[in-house]
Amino acid sequence: MPHVIAEPCIGTKDRSCVEVCPVECIHPTEEEDKGEFMLFIHPEECIDCGACVPACPVSAIYPEEDLPEEWQHYAEANKDYFELDYDAFLQKWGHLAEKA
Repeated sequence: MPHVIAEPCIGTKDRSCVEVCPVECIHPTEEEDKGEFMLFIHPEECIDCGACVPACPVSAIYPEEDLPEEWQHYAEANKDYFELDYDAFLQKWGHLAEKA
């Protein structure tokens, strides 16, 4: 099971998690950033090592099976970030940015 970045990351994008990820599965990096409202973990690249969890200053990262009930939809948002083109992603999930 991959790790998932949830609501506390919105508007934060600290990227401490990006620096410690051994497989570089957390995006966008600073170089890739298009103004995304949060960071996302690629569910097929994540090796479930957990290195990102203690690095996150806002406690936004959870193993998928431990996501709080009210944040379950973030598992789908993390997956969609890598599967949809950016405009389609924003059309589907852009409302989450309003939480920032």
